[in-house]
Amino acid sequence: MIPVRGVNGRRIAVLGLGRTGLSAARALVAGGADALCWDDGDAARESAEAEGLTLHNLGRDGAWHGVAALIVSPGIPHLYPVPNRHIASAMAAGVPVDNDIGLFFRSLAVPEWDGFETAPRVIAVTGSNGKSTTSALIQHCLEVAGRESQLAGNIGRGVLDIDPPGDGDVVVLELSSYQTELARALTPDVAVFTNLTPDHLDRHGGLGGYFAAKRRLFAEGGPDRAVIGVDEAEGRFLAGQLAEAASDDRVIRVSAGQKLVGAGWNVFVRKGFLAEYRKSRQVASMDLRGVRGLPGAHNHQNACAAFAALRALGLAPKLIEQAFHSFEGLPHRSQIIAERDGVTFVNDSKATNADSAAKALAAFPAVRWIVGGQMKDSGLQAVAPHLGHVVKAYAIGRQAAEVALELQAMADGVTCEVCETIAIAVARAAGEAVAGDTVLLAPAAASFDQYDNFERRGEDFIAEVEKALT
Repeated sequence: MIPVRGVNGRRIAVLGLGRTGLSAARALVAGGADALCWDDGDAARESAEAEGLTLHNLGRDGAWHGVAALIVSPGIPHLYPVPNRHIASAMAAGVPVDNDIGLFFRSLAVPEWDGFETAPRVIAVTGSNGKSTTSALIQHCLEVAGRESQLAGNIGRGVLDIDPPGDGDVVVLELSSYQTELARALTPDVAVFTNLTPDHLDRHGGLGGYFAAKRRLFAEGGPDRAVIGVDEAEGRFLAGQLAEAASDDRVIRVSAGQKLVGAGWNVFVRKGFLAEYRKSRQVASMDLRGVRGLPGAHNHQNACAAFAALRALGLAPKLIEQAFHSFEGLPHRSQIIAERDGVTFVNDSKATNADSAAKALAAFPAVRWIVGGQMKDSGLQAVAPHLGHVVKAYAIGRQAAEVALELQAMADGVTCEVCETIAIAVARAAGEAVAGDTVLLAPAAASFDQYDNFERRGEDFIAEVEKALT
């Protein structure tokens, strides 16, 4: 645990008592604070009270008297589309609002670090797609290199649940826009921006607000090194804002499809080959085509970002390449789960929007695509350029019929069968697949119409594939 610093004897309210809120409350108590906990859900309050935490109804009169700060869980809106009523009352009372990420960054460094040979480092990864894989890949490579490391944030453990890092240790954080937009302290040593595609727009008041939430990690965090994906306009803008000149190697530009030229520090992939250039000269290269755990161009972008972050820490290219080949990928993210008679079954349940599904489709030449769920307002238009890879689509979820109609209207010749459930879709796709086909779950939708989360949806897909192959 990372005890929160600077809170001894202060009354700190905590709103939301899921994993993040409970972690923050425990760390506040460990730092000597009087943690006042609240959740509008009865079960969450009961769990906190059973743990010995103090409940404090934030909705009653006088609730904010003497409260020094409010710590908010990431899923609770504070501005758009409508502020949560407790957060609104805190702001009206002049109470500062923060989150566990802010507490972490202001509490991580301790006096004992003065005796370390090498101070611990923090790598923070954000972006729309690929940040989980990029974070896990970085941490995997550090393990292979023999560097002590921990993975936390939006993946793995809560940031305040990790062990205090020791001499030379590295903490790798995956941070969502919900986490970066509110943290009052952001001070990573290396910050990574993978890409930007429309997502969570209602929460951020539009694409500009969404980008602004990501940008805070760099503009306010002031990292020693910034790794920026420049395949979108927002990334190019951000890199330009951070660099003092074209040769400024504090900014490492990365791309998954274009050769990057210039006097700075660049990492890019073309036709499956990764190249690193510094001061207009190539200093390293790597063939990614045989890296089983990183299939497709979208994973090559993740590889570039991870490679650049690791190089910023001083790891040798050959060591990184060795580690890439032993990376098995993450569950529910382009996860190859079975192969039979030339047919490959891939679980990409994490593809919860059309942009991420499009990247998954682009990775395989002949796809039997399982698609659908709780659809996003942006629809499926982003997959249109890759529908030529689709042999047949199988629509699932409560909106399955609408999904089928949208796909059929987008491109002639795309056959889509309404299946509604993953069980039916897998059975149909497995029965019709021929050698060379990939049966791909990449729903382009949230899971909440039929499942609690995308993990449960992916697990159901895996179970149905196992049934189909027995």
